[in-house]
Amino acid sequence: MMKQIILFLAFSFALTAYGQDEERPLYQSYDVTEDSVFIPWAEGPDVELNGILYSVNYKKSGTIGYVRPDGTHGLFVDLPEGSTGNGIRIWKNKTLLIADYTGHNILEVNMDDRSLEVWAHSDSLSQPNDIAITVGGWVYASDPDWENGTGSVWMADRQGNMKKVADGMGTTNGIEVSPDEKHLYVNESNNRNVWIFDIQQDGSLSNKRLLITFDDFGMDGMRCDEKGNLYITRMEKGMVVMVSPGGKILREIELKGKKPTNLAFGGKDGRTIYVTVADRGAIEAFRTEYPGRSYQMKKVWKKKGAK
Repeated sequence: MMKQIILFLAFSFALTAYGQDEERPLYQSYDVTEDSVFIPWAEGPDVELNGILYSVNYKKSGTIGYVRPDGTHGLFVDLPEGSTGNGIRIWKNKTLLIADYTGHNILEVNMDDRSLEVWAHSDSLSQPNDIAITVGGWVYASDPDWENGTGSVWMADRQGNMKKVADGMGTTNGIEVSPDEKHLYVNESNNRNVWIFDIQQDGSLSNKRLLITFDDFGMDGMRCDEKGNLYITRMEKGMVVMVSPGGKILREIELKGKKPTNLAFGGKDGRTIYVTVADRGAIEAFRTEYPGRSYQMKKVWKKKGAK
Protein backbone atom coordinates (compact mmCIF):
# COMPACT_ATOMS: atom_id res chain seq x y z
CA MET A 1 0.00 0.00 0.00
CA MET A 2 2.83 2.38 0.91
CA LYS A 3 4.52 1.70 -2.44
CA GLN A 4 1.29 2.57 -4.27
CA ILE A 5 1.03 5.84 -2.32
CA ILE A 6 4.62 6.77 -3.18
CA LEU A 7 4.06 6.02 -6.87
CA PHE A 8 0.85 8.05 -6.84
CA LEU A 9 2.60 11.03 -5.22
CA ALA A 10 5.46 10.83 -7.72
CA PHE A 11 3.00 10.71 -10.61
CA SER A 12 1.05 13.63 -9.15
CA PHE A 13 4.25 15.67 -8.79
CA ALA A 14 5.13 15.01 -12.44
CA LEU A 15 1.72 16.24 -13.52
CA THR A 16 2.06 19.29 -11.28
CA ALA A 17 5.53 20.05 -12.58
CA TYR A 18 4.99 19.73 -16.32
CA GLY A 19 1.35 18.99 -16.99
CA GLN A 20 -0.99 21.45 -18.64
CA ASP A 21 1.62 24.20 -19.00
CA GLU A 22 -0.54 26.11 -21.45
CA GLU A 23 -3.26 26.49 -18.81
CA ARG A 24 -1.04 27.94 -16.11
CA PRO A 25 -1.34 31.63 -15.17
CA LEU A 26 1.41 33.84 -16.55
CA TYR A 27 4.40 34.85 -14.47
CA GLN A 28 3.65 32.61 -11.49
CA SER A 29 6.44 30.27 -10.44
CA TYR A 30 5.93 26.55 -9.89
CA ASP A 31 8.24 23.62 -9.15
CA VAL A 32 9.62 21.42 -11.92
CA THR A 33 11.78 19.34 -9.56
CA GLU A 34 11.89 18.87 -5.83
CA ASP A 35 14.76 20.32 -3.79
CA SER A 36 18.30 18.89 -3.95
CA VAL A 37 17.99 17.19 -7.34
CA PHE A 38 20.88 19.43 -8.35
CA ILE A 39 23.50 20.46 -5.83
CA PRO A 40 24.37 24.06 -5.20
CA TRP A 41 25.54 25.40 -7.67
CA ALA A 42 22.59 24.47 -9.92
CA GLU A 43 23.29 26.08 -13.30
CA GLY A 44 22.74 25.74 -17.04
CA PRO A 45 20.09 25.13 -18.30
CA ASP A 46 18.78 24.49 -21.82
CA VAL A 47 15.80 22.59 -23.21
CA GLU A 48 15.33 20.44 -26.32
CA LEU A 49 12.28 20.83 -28.53
CA ASN A 50 11.10 17.47 -27.17
CA GLY A 51 11.01 18.99 -23.68
CA ILE A 52 14.08 17.35 -22.14
CA LEU A 53 15.94 19.84 -19.96
CA TYR A 54 19.70 19.72 -19.26
CA SER A 55 21.47 21.36 -16.35
CA VAL A 56 24.83 21.13 -14.58
CA ASN A 57 25.71 19.66 -11.19
CA TYR A 58 23.26 16.78 -11.03
CA LYS A 59 23.76 15.22 -7.57
CA LYS A 60 27.45 16.17 -7.61
CA SER A 61 29.84 18.64 -9.20
CA GLY A 62 31.21 17.91 -12.68
CA THR A 63 28.04 16.40 -14.09
CA ILE A 64 25.22 17.17 -16.51
CA GLY A 65 21.75 15.96 -15.57
CA TYR A 66 18.49 15.72 -17.48
CA VAL A 67 14.86 16.25 -16.51
CA ARG A 68 12.22 14.72 -18.78
CA PRO A 69 8.76 16.25 -19.37
CA ASP A 70 7.23 13.57 -17.12
CA GLY A 71 9.36 14.85 -14.22
CA THR A 72 11.82 11.95 -14.12
CA HIS A 73 15.48 12.87 -13.99
CA GLY A 74 18.92 11.29 -14.10
CA LEU A 75 22.59 11.64 -14.96
CA PHE A 76 23.28 12.51 -18.59
CA VAL A 77 27.07 12.65 -18.59
CA ASP A 78 30.09 12.99 -16.31
CA LEU A 79 32.49 15.74 -17.36
CA PRO A 80 36.25 15.09 -17.59
CA GLU A 81 38.23 15.25 -14.37
CA GLY A 82 39.03 18.88 -13.56
CA SER A 83 36.06 20.24 -15.51
CA THR A 84 33.01 21.98 -14.02
CA GLY A 85 30.08 23.05 -16.13
CA ASN A 86 28.30 26.37 -15.92
CA GLY A 87 26.29 27.75 -18.86
CA ILE A 88 24.78 25.33 -21.41
CA ARG A 89 23.56 25.94 -24.96
CA ILE A 90 22.09 23.44 -27.41
CA TRP A 91 23.64 23.73 -30.87
CA LYS A 92 21.82 22.51 -34.01
CA ASN A 93 19.52 20.37 -31.81
CA LYS A 94 22.24 17.72 -31.59
CA THR A 95 25.07 18.87 -29.32
CA LEU A 96 25.44 20.56 -25.95
CA LEU A 97 27.98 23.35 -25.66
CA ILE A 98 29.11 23.73 -22.04
CA ALA A 99 31.12 26.52 -20.44
CA ASP A 100 33.75 24.68 -18.39
CA TYR A 101 35.03 27.32 -16.00
CA THR A 102 37.63 25.23 -14.16
CA GLY A 103 39.05 23.67 -17.32
CA HIS A 104 39.10 26.95 -19.30
CA ASN A 105 37.17 25.18 -22.04
CA ILE A 106 34.00 25.11 -24.02
CA LEU A 107 33.03 21.44 -24.11
CA GLU A 108 30.86 19.76 -26.73
CA VAL A 109 28.68 16.73 -25.97
CA ASN A 110 26.98 14.68 -28.68
CA MET A 111 23.39 14.30 -27.47
CA ASP A 112 22.91 10.95 -29.26
CA ASP A 113 25.90 8.94 -28.06
CA ARG A 114 26.98 11.24 -25.18
CA SER A 115 30.55 11.42 -26.47
CA LEU A 116 32.44 14.47 -25.24
CA GLU A 117 35.33 16.54 -26.51
CA VAL A 118 37.00 19.88 -25.90
CA TRP A 119 35.59 22.11 -28.61
CA ALA A 120 37.48 25.30 -27.70
CA HIS A 121 40.20 26.09 -25.17
CA SER A 122 42.39 29.01 -24.19
CA ASP A 123 44.79 29.26 -21.26
CA SER A 124 44.03 32.99 -21.28
CA LEU A 125 40.42 32.39 -20.22
CA SER A 126 39.87 33.15 -16.54
CA GLN A 127 36.74 31.02 -16.07
CA PRO A 128 34.22 30.90 -18.94
CA ASN A 129 30.87 31.39 -17.27
CA ASP A 130 27.99 31.58 -19.71
CA ILE A 131 27.67 31.29 -23.49
CA ALA A 132 25.42 32.65 -26.24
CA ILE A 133 25.19 31.48 -29.84
CA THR A 134 24.02 32.70 -33.23
CA VAL A 135 22.21 30.65 -35.86
CA GLY A 136 25.30 30.83 -38.06
CA GLY A 137 27.61 29.47 -35.40
CA TRP A 138 29.41 32.23 -33.52
CA VAL A 139 29.73 31.43 -29.84
CA TYR A 140 30.20 34.20 -27.28
CA ALA A 141 31.48 33.45 -23.78
CA SER A 142 31.46 35.70 -20.73
CA ASP A 143 34.72 35.43 -18.79
CA PRO A 144 34.69 36.99 -15.31
CA ASP A 145 37.75 37.32 -13.11
CA TRP A 146 35.99 37.26 -9.74
CA GLU A 147 39.18 37.73 -7.72
CA ASN A 148 40.01 41.04 -9.39
CA GLY A 149 36.45 42.17 -10.10
CA THR A 150 37.04 42.39 -13.85
CA GLY A 151 35.81 40.56 -16.92
CA SER A 152 35.87 40.16 -20.69
CA VAL A 153 33.97 38.58 -23.57
CA TRP A 154 35.38 35.98 -25.94
CA MET A 155 34.15 34.77 -29.32
CA ALA A 156 34.72 31.42 -31.02
CA ASP A 157 33.92 30.32 -34.56
CA ARG A 158 32.59 26.82 -35.36
CA GLN A 159 36.16 25.55 -35.66
CA GLY A 160 36.75 26.47 -32.01
CA ASN A 161 39.14 29.34 -32.70
CA MET A 162 38.82 31.83 -29.84
CA LYS A 163 39.57 35.54 -29.56
CA LYS A 164 38.80 38.24 -27.04
CA VAL A 165 36.22 40.73 -28.36
CA ALA A 166 35.59 42.90 -25.28
CA ASP A 167 37.80 43.74 -22.31
CA GLY A 168 38.04 46.13 -19.38
CA MET A 169 34.63 45.23 -18.03
CA GLY A 170 33.33 44.26 -14.59
CA THR A 171 32.49 40.66 -13.66
CA THR A 172 30.87 39.57 -16.93
CA ASN A 173 28.27 36.88 -16.46
CA GLY A 174 24.92 36.60 -18.29
CA ILE A 175 25.17 36.89 -22.08
CA GLU A 176 22.62 36.75 -24.89
CA VAL A 177 22.15 37.53 -28.58
CA SER A 178 19.16 39.62 -29.71
CA PRO A 179 16.48 37.97 -31.92
CA ASP A 180 17.72 39.81 -35.03
CA GLU A 181 21.32 38.83 -34.15
CA LYS A 182 22.45 42.45 -34.45
CA HIS A 183 23.21 42.93 -30.76
CA LEU A 184 24.91 41.16 -27.88
CA TYR A 185 23.80 41.74 -24.29
CA VAL A 186 26.31 41.24 -21.46
CA ASN A 187 25.75 41.82 -17.76
CA GLU A 188 28.21 42.45 -14.95
CA SER A 189 27.14 40.66 -11.77
CA ASN A 190 28.93 42.76 -9.17
CA ASN A 191 28.66 46.09 -10.99
CA ARG A 192 24.96 45.45 -11.72
CA ASN A 193 25.16 46.83 -15.29
CA VAL A 194 23.70 45.37 -18.48
CA TRP A 195 25.57 46.42 -21.62
CA ILE A 196 24.60 46.17 -25.27
CA PHE A 197 27.05 45.80 -28.18
CA ASP A 198 26.55 45.86 -31.93
CA ILE A 199 27.60 42.61 -33.63
CA GLN A 200 29.66 43.23 -36.78
CA GLN A 201 29.68 41.03 -39.89
CA ASP A 202 32.81 39.23 -38.71
CA GLY A 203 31.33 38.63 -35.25
CA SER A 204 33.36 41.33 -33.52
CA LEU A 205 31.69 43.82 -31.19
CA SER A 206 31.38 47.61 -31.32
CA ASN A 207 29.42 50.56 -29.93
CA LYS A 208 29.21 49.46 -26.30
CA ARG A 209 26.50 51.32 -24.37
CA LEU A 210 24.58 50.89 -21.14
CA LEU A 211 21.12 49.30 -21.37
CA ILE A 212 20.18 49.31 -17.67
CA THR A 213 21.77 49.38 -14.22
CA PHE A 214 20.39 48.19 -10.89
CA ASP A 215 20.88 49.73 -7.46
CA ASP A 216 20.93 46.46 -5.53
CA PHE A 217 21.37 42.69 -5.84
CA GLY A 218 23.53 40.89 -8.38
CA MET A 219 22.68 39.33 -11.72
CA ASP A 220 23.42 35.99 -13.32
CA GLY A 221 21.88 34.46 -16.48
CA MET A 222 19.93 36.21 -19.25
CA ARG A 223 17.69 35.08 -22.10
CA CYS A 224 15.67 36.92 -24.77
CA ASP A 225 12.17 36.25 -25.98
CA GLU A 226 11.23 36.65 -29.65
CA LYS A 227 10.29 40.31 -29.04
CA GLY A 228 13.73 41.12 -27.67
CA ASN A 229 12.72 41.39 -24.02
CA LEU A 230 15.46 40.26 -21.65
CA TYR A 231 14.76 37.99 -18.67
CA ILE A 232 17.50 38.39 -16.05
CA THR A 233 17.98 36.38 -12.85
CA ARG A 234 18.49 38.51 -9.72
CA MET A 235 20.70 36.69 -7.22
CA GLU A 236 19.68 36.94 -3.55
CA LYS A 237 16.51 38.82 -4.54
CA GLY A 238 14.72 35.66 -5.68
CA MET A 239 13.42 37.33 -8.81
CA VAL A 240 13.59 37.23 -12.58
CA VAL A 241 13.28 40.72 -14.02
CA MET A 242 11.82 41.30 -17.48
CA VAL A 243 13.46 44.22 -19.31
CA SER A 244 12.37 45.72 -22.63
CA PRO A 245 14.84 46.17 -25.54
CA GLY A 246 14.87 49.85 -24.57
CA GLY A 247 15.98 49.15 -21.01
CA LYS A 248 12.64 49.57 -19.22
CA ILE A 249 11.68 47.20 -16.40
CA LEU A 250 8.41 45.58 -17.47
CA ARG A 251 7.84 43.27 -14.51
CA GLU A 252 9.48 41.15 -11.80
CA ILE A 253 8.62 37.49 -11.36
CA GLU A 254 8.99 36.20 -7.80
CA LEU A 255 10.50 32.75 -7.29
CA LYS A 256 10.41 30.40 -4.33
CA GLY A 257 14.20 30.27 -4.00
CA LYS A 258 16.41 33.29 -3.38
CA LYS A 259 19.36 32.43 -5.62
CA PRO A 260 18.27 31.98 -9.26
CA THR A 261 21.29 31.40 -11.45
CA ASN A 262 20.25 30.87 -15.05
CA LEU A 263 17.21 30.26 -17.23
CA ALA A 264 16.03 28.82 -20.54
CA PHE A 265 12.89 28.78 -22.69
CA GLY A 266 11.06 25.54 -23.45
CA GLY A 267 7.67 23.85 -23.34
CA LYS A 268 5.39 22.89 -26.21
CA ASP A 269 5.06 26.49 -27.40
CA GLY A 270 8.40 27.88 -26.19
CA ARG A 271 6.69 30.08 -23.61
CA THR A 272 7.81 28.29 -20.45
CA ILE A 273 10.89 29.68 -18.72
CA TYR A 274 12.87 27.20 -16.62
CA VAL A 275 15.08 28.61 -13.85
CA THR A 276 17.89 26.89 -11.98
CA VAL A 277 17.76 27.89 -8.30
CA ALA A 278 21.04 27.40 -6.44
CA ASP A 279 19.87 27.56 -2.83
CA ARG A 280 17.21 24.92 -3.49
CA GLY A 281 19.17 22.72 -5.89
CA ALA A 282 15.97 22.71 -7.90
CA ILE A 283 14.35 23.96 -11.07
CA GLU A 284 11.38 26.30 -11.05
CA ALA A 285 9.41 27.52 -14.05
CA PHE A 286 6.87 30.13 -15.08
CA ARG A 287 4.85 30.93 -18.17
CA THR A 288 5.36 34.06 -20.26
CA GLU A 289 3.59 35.74 -23.17
CA TYR A 290 6.22 35.24 -25.87
CA PRO A 291 8.32 32.29 -27.04
CA GLY A 292 12.04 32.44 -26.46
CA ARG A 293 14.58 33.40 -29.09
CA SER A 294 16.37 30.09 -28.48
CA TYR A 295 13.14 28.14 -29.01
CA GLN A 296 12.60 29.84 -32.37
CA MET A 297 16.22 29.16 -33.31
CA LYS A 298 15.77 25.44 -32.60
CA LYS A 299 12.66 25.41 -34.79
CA VAL A 300 14.69 26.97 -37.62
CA TRP A 301 17.33 24.25 -37.26
CA LYS A 302 14.67 21.55 -37.27
CA LYS A 303 13.08 22.97 -40.41
CA LYS A 304 16.48 22.94 -42.10
CA GLY A 305 16.92 19.29 -41.25
CA ALA A 306 19.14 19.38 -38.18
CA LYS A 307 18.26 16.58 -35.78
